[in-house]
Parts: sequence; structure tokens; C-alpha cells
Amino acid sequence: MVANDLSRALARRLRRLREGQWPGLRITQQQLSRALGVSVPLISSWESAGGAPRVPPLHRLEAYAAFFATRRSLANGAPRVLPLAELGPEEREEQRRLLGELSRLRSDALRALTAETGKPAQRAGPPADPWHFPDGGRITIICSELPPSAHREVMRSVPDYVAMYRFADLDSLFELYGHLRAMNPRSPVNLRAVKELNADDLTNHVVLLGGPDYNDMTASMLRRVRLPVRQVSDWNGEKGPYFEVDARQRFHPVLQQANDLLEDVGHFYRGPNPNNIERTLSICNGMYARGVYGVVRALTDHRFSERNAARLRARFGTAAAYSILTRVRMEGRIVLTPDWTRDSYRLHEWSMPSAAD
Repeated sequence: MVANDLSRALARRLRRLREGQWPGLRITQQQLSRALGVSVPLISSWESAGGAPRVPPLHRLEAYAAFFATRRSLANGAPRVLPLAELGPEEREEQRRLLGELSRLRSDALRALTAETGKPAQRAGPPADPWHFPDGGRITIICSELPPSAHREVMRSVPDYVAMYRFADLDSLFELYGHLRAMNPRSPVNLRAVKELNADDLTNHVVLLGGPDYNDMTASMLRRVRLPVRQVSDWNGEKGPYFEVDARQRFHPVLQQANDLLEDVGHFYRGPNPNNIERTLSICNGMYARGVYGVVRALTDHRFSERNAARLRARFGTAAAYSILTRVRMEGRIVLTPDWTRDSYRLHEWSMPSAAD
């Protein structure tokens, strides 16, 4: 059976990790069971190459990836899974690589089981990192462009013209592009301006950077998904632009002076792509560029991303779609990463239950 073959592929990979991840160092099932807090028979069932191996839940694969990302998991002879916050940059990169590989093997096995039985084998739940797409599908980033007047100023720099100067959210784009590539090594990640889009781009995993003022696709998608959150570009109003919830609550950025931004308001949305429900739509926007950057950093900054992702999993679980409106605070011109485990950062949360809930 194809499903069993794919389950065995995951089982073999887990066994190879235990026996050969580190040259000259073989981890026993007993040691691994102590680190993961599970029984030896359960470890054995996940590694079984005969019959129909058990498919581990996603949170166990998260623990596998963290454990085998560093030899420090065996420091002082006591096997343990180090918190992600304690991993160094190279260890964190290895953890991401391993988790991506194991998650894809798990997803392949579950999809095959579902196809053979006609019903879900397990509820996969959300991935550990919201920017990891286990299906390996293409990813399209659609970024806001600078207004024509600003773009013309950039054009005057020829022959040193750089094409990416036309994009409005370069900080966010640079941060997110690298993270998406690291978390999805098998997935092509394409950058597009609205005027460059084709039908294929819009049926991939779509990531929209920037609000409706400069990104027409963000405006179009927000109309289609019909959220209770609306971005209002009231630039000439008494308090300026704002996010509105259910036509009642308004959340404004905080400025000390005209150009001194103390606090922005950012918005993160995740749901199915309206053009292809087997792919996702993600929106990162804010009233200002630093709000967009804060939303991106909430799920890419290694000091906060783990706890923020865990908060999303705990709060939204297997919801079909969800969104979070967040404060993004500044220290001078430095954007501080929002901590979504703190109530003071979360201005509004919304979710749509999945059909299975």
C-alpha cells in the first residue's frame, strides 16, 4: 500500500536520526524516550519498518527536530529537548531544516492514508511555524509598490537603479523572504508586483505585504474574505487612519508629532486562498510600513516566534481562518517585536471554525 510505504519512509528517517545524526554517537531508544517524555514502545512504533507504522503527532516531530538540532541535547549525560530560545543561530537553522523535512514526510503519509481510506487519518493541526507549508507548494509574495512620484525619484539614480527599490516594504520583504526560503526549501518563493501577476501566481500560497493603499491585491482579497476588521485610510481625519472592528471599535496609531511614530497597528490574517482552497492566503499589513514589519517579525524573530506561534495554535487550533490585530511599538526608529502572549499587544482576535469543528 502506498500509504504504508510513505509511513515507513518517515519511520526510517526517524530511525536514521537516532542512529546516525551525529557520527560516532548512537542515541538509544531509552535515551530518546527520556528526552521526549514518552515510552520506549512508542518510540519503537514510530520507527517500525514493518506493517503499518504509527505516524507521530506534529508536536512530537517538533521535539525530534529540536533534540537532533544540537549535540547539547546530551550535555552532562542527561538527554533533554532544549527550548528553541536556547538554540544558537546554526542550531536553530538545523532545527528548522529537520522540522521541515519531518513535517513533509508526515504530511505525505497522512494524505496517502486519507486517499486510501476516504477519511482523514489524523487531524494534522497547524504547523509549528505558520510560515511552513508542508505540502511543498509554490509561494507568491505580492508586495506593495511605492507611489509613482516616489518611484520616479528612485529611477533618477540610474545607472545604479535597483529594481527592488520600487517596493514599499523592503524591511518586511527581506525578513520574510529569507524565512520562507528557510522553512520551505522545496518550495519556489516568487516575488511579484500586482501588475506582474498571472493566474498561476494567484493560486499558489499567497502572501500579501502592505495595506490596501499601495497594494491593490490586499484591497481585493480583504473584500473577498469579509473579515470583521477593516482598514480605513482616513489620512485627513482628526486622528488619522485606523483599523475598525465591527464598525464600532477604532484602533489608531500613536504619533507624538507628525513624523514621530510611537506605536503602529498591525494586522495578520491567515485563511484559505479564495482562488484555490488547497492553498493559503496570508496578509501582513499595518497603517505604516513599520506596522507591517512588526507583524512579520512576530513570526520570524527567533526570540518571540516560538511563543507567538504557540499562542496562535492554542488560540485558533484548526480554525479555517483567523486574524489578529496587534500593537507594534517603537523605540525611536526601532521596531519592537510584538509578544502575542501578552494581552496588552493583542487588540482583537477573530477566527472562523473549520468544517470539521
